[in-house]
Amino acid sequence: MKKLPFLLVIVFIIWSCREKVKESAAEQASQSEEVVQDSVIPEASKPLPSLDVVSDTTFIRLADFSEDFAYELRYATENNFLKTKVYDCAECYTRSKTAKALIAANNIFKEKGFRIRFFDCYRPNSVQYKMWEIFPNPQYVADPVKGSIHNKGGAVDITLETLDGIALNMGTDFDYFGREAHHDHLQLPDEVLRNRALLKEVMEAHGFWSIRTEWWHYNLGAATNDPVANFKWTCP
Repeated sequence: MKKLPFLLVIVFIIWSCREKVKESAAEQASQSEEVVQDSVIPEASKPLPSLDVVSDTTFIRLADFSEDFAYELRYATENNFLKTKVYDCAECYTRSKTAKALIAANNIFKEKGFRIRFFDCYRPNSVQYKMWEIFPNPQYVADPVKGSIHNKGGAVDITLETLDGIALNMGTDFDYFGREAHHDHLQLPDEVLRNRALLKEVMEAHGFWSIRTEWWHYNLGAATNDPVANFKWTCP
């Protein structure tokens, strides 16, 4: 009977050790959960804003509402018929209604394996004056006093490229002022005629009309009566 107290002490010590092990394990698990909760989880890509909540005549930056276009904004470089840069930085702005029509047209092009590439979009009237000073020929540059649909946010200069970024053959470069750039000049390879026809057909189906002498230029009919603007975007 004298050994009983000693055995109770041993049992108590073993039980205490096991409880400490459990408490330590629970504490480690709790710390682990806290680390997971504090970890930074990457945010999912935020959806682009909708044009449905923007007034039709508001100027918007097209890239803010669609990631499906390509850009080669020539007048922000010296690679244009003026041989000089007339924009402070390359941006493509249009009025909201023009953007809606462009996005709808581009969705059709994408189904066919292409997308729109922009050479020029909205053009502030102050830039129109710069162009007129350099090249005062109304056949190629609109008189800034009257302005052009580019100055209204309703005209774009475009071509098509593949989804891999290869430009389609349109027969001439952008801003080529010769007969070969005219829509009614048909002495061109079949590939060129097909490419121009595709561009024209889809754009006209979405409310745009073309200029006979420039295969790249399209005006939104709904923007014809909008006022000439001199809205200027902020460069980075």
